[in-house]
Amino acid sequence: MAEIISSFKELRAYQEAVRLQEMVFEESKLWPKEELYALTSQIRRSSRAIGAAMAEAWAKRRYPAHFLSKMTDADAELQESQHWIDTAYASGYLSGESKESFILLSQEIGRLIGGMMAKQESFCRSSSPAEKR
Repeated sequence: MAEIISSFKELRAYQEAVRLQEMVFEESKLWPKEELYALTSQIRRSSRAIGAAMAEAWAKRRYPAHFLSKMTDADAELQESQHWIDTAYASGYLSGESKESFILLSQEIGRLIGGMMAKQESFCRSSSPAEKR
């Protein structure tokens, strides 16, 4: 039997994206103040946008093309976040252990997003209000 999902907040991909944004926020508090309007704000924005795009995709699931478009946006924000993680590491603001944690989590989120995109019909709404996964 298919699992019923009634909110984007129940999606594992969304939950992991929120976890990543929280990790990024906590870690970036320790970065130099001169990075506040460059690296820090960029990685915070992109990591927060992953879950936001998934929430929008959920709201647009009645229209498969819109759902796929917003999930593509979520994936793009994830890729941008990975870039900023690499940048923070290269700048000496992130330890190798922290970078590894961020990358492993972001790879898992990427797999989940990819699965949702590949099986969009499971998430896109039909005429019934119940959502199947």
